[in-house]
Amino acid sequence: MTTKSRQALRQYDLTELPDPPKPIDAMKERPHIARADQTLRSHFRNLPGTLVSGEGYLCLEASDARRSPHPDCLVAFGLSIPPDVIESVANGYVINEIGQPPDFVLEVASPSTGVRDYTTKRNDYAQLGVREYWRFDHSGGRWHDAALAGDLLVGDVYQPIPVEEGSDGVTRGYSVALGLELHWEDHTLRFWDPITQEYLPDLIEALEALAAAENRATAAETRAANAEARAAAAEEELRRLRESLGGQLPA
Repeated sequence: MTTKSRQALRQYDLTELPDPPKPIDAMKERPHIARADQTLRSHFRNLPGTLVSGEGYLCLEASDARRSPHPDCLVAFGLSIPPDVIESVANGYVINEIGQPPDFVLEVASPSTGVRDYTTKRNDYAQLGVREYWRFDHSGGRWHDAALAGDLLVGDVYQPIPVEEGSDGVTRGYSVALGLELHWEDHTLRFWDPITQEYLPDLIEALEALAAAENRATAAETRAANAEARAAAAEEELRRLRESLGGQLPA
């Protein structure tokens, strides 16, 4: 650990947590976790005091870490400690050190973790005070008890968040914590913004949109350059024609 990292831990009275173990089938979860993480990081990037992270221990006390869950994705708002210090220096989320539980936790299903996600972990996150707990199963419900499910903490008990499947085949539920709808669509988790009435773009979509915009700009520049070259060629041809006719053509 660098001197700067040690100073940050002392400054904010944080404990550096160890890396949690990975499930044996982590690769099944990874694309969906990465997509959710990148999408939410981009969406909340300009909101101060907001942490979007995951895959580190979430515990009440640092001494509880190895007995605690390590959520696939978590979001916490209004933090007084810089989010980058929590993520990169503390390497986990200790509620009593940070001063508040996360507002949102997401677990992505896999064969080895699916049952625990909707049983043991549901109880764990309620006891830790996590405001909303969501579960996404890209298999459609083979590993979780549902393709998409969410719970809202009422007192110290979770109450199910209404989730409906529409005639379009999309299963959707609204997250008050995020101000977004979560959609299960074609084995993919998407985040719908009810204000803009659009899906939040993920990193790949954003890069594709940027590339398309750059291609359109390049094509427009090429067309403009070709038009300028044609105009210059026409002007030169007109100049030669005037010279050949002894300047008899009007200017």
